[in-house]
Amino acid sequence: MGPRILILFVSDLHLQVDRPALTEAFLRFLDERARSARQLYLLGDLFEYWAGDDDLADAFHTRIAAALRALADGGVAIFWIAGNRDFLVGERFANAAGLTLLPETWVIEDHGRRIVLVHGDAQCTDDTKYMAFRAQVREPAWQQQFLAMPLAQRKAIIAGLRDNSRKDQGEKSYEIMDVTPQAIAAVFAQTNASVMIHGHTHRPALHAVAGTLRYVLPDWEPEATPPRGGWIAIDDEGAITRHALDGTILH
Repeated sequence: MGPRILILFVSDLHLQVDRPALTEAFLRFLDERARSARQLYLLGDLFEYWAGDDDLADAFHTRIAAALRALADGGVAIFWIAGNRDFLVGERFANAAGLTLLPETWVIEDHGRRIVLVHGDAQCTDDTKYMAFRAQVREPAWQQQFLAMPLAQRKAIIAGLRDNSRKDQGEKSYEIMDVTPQAIAAVFAQTNASVMIHGHTHRPALHAVAGTLRYVLPDWEPEATPPRGGWIAIDDEGAITRHALDGTILH
């Protein structure tokens, strides 16, 4: 029998009701992969958007929360770091899904290594327009005011923001929308970590720089040709592996 997978990391699924193949791929991952692990880290943008925990009444969101809760009830510890699409997730969702909310930078220790976990959007510092927007919407006062609006109004605002974001992305360079070396180096320095795992950029890779390893998670699009998606795993021997959507180990 080979090494046992202990920890799994995923991000950028962008779950939404009108992408049933994506939903089924995620539920299959929970049932076939995550159920045998000890810990699962959701590193942001699990949902395409999150308008507030009162949207848990939505049948689709209830289904996803129930699937996570079933996994947690089965003994898997689930942890959440917010992404740029679902940073409004709060304690009500966390309780329904049986998961623990983490701050936007989190360090775990495994086999003598410090591994820092982030979503990745805060490290895209060359995108000054986005960074200004991010600073605004992460303010507690802004969130309190926004969440006080009716749910339908919040969803309409979010739809407008998503449209603007798509237009902006078409005008931005490839480099501006990626993390910057300076921001990545700062996270390593601040946390004294030697390994980083993040998502956000949709550019899965392994980067080795100056004695550090940076693993980038993929976004999920099982409907694409070829399908995109996957996860990162740590086994009981300490090996970190990148996996495609079908479970194949990537090198």
